[in-house]
Amino acid sequence: MANIPRYLKQHTEALVKDVGIERACELTGKSKATLGRYYSTSDDHGDRFMPVDAVAQLEAEASFPHVTSALADLRNIMLSHMPSDPGDARPGGGVNSDVVALSQRFATLMAEYQQAIEDGIITANEAKRLLRETVLLQQVLIDMKLHLEEEGTDTP
Repeated sequence: MANIPRYLKQHTEALVKDVGIERACELTGKSKATLGRYYSTSDDHGDRFMPVDAVAQLEAEASFPHVTSALADLRNIMLSHMPSDPGDARPGGGVNSDVVALSQRFATLMAEYQQAIEDGIITANEAKRLLRETVLLQQVLIDMKLHLEEEGTDTP
């Protein structure tokens, strides 16, 4: 991947927005401006990244481990969710509902992509929408993987 800093900053922004800027400020003790610098791609802030303790605090509250997932992607590592209590059930209705959600998410991604390439240029805002849809698609795939693993362990 040629532009690792930009990739990490995009996922840092997704993390902050997932938690909410106000809540992110509360959790990390950082100001809105400081958090914004962590995901700013301007030359003035290109070498600033969120400290790992702040990432951990935010990911504990987020719906998805955005930065951890990005770091894993950079190393071709696959993450797996392990429930704290083995009796915890995954949300949702199982593999069948995952397949439906996967189809819907993929259709949304393709619609966003089609709209983005109509003029032959993918703008920054279009790229952000595509990234957001890609992350949501990834979440569905992770849920599906976990449901498949659970079903595989339920059989004798």
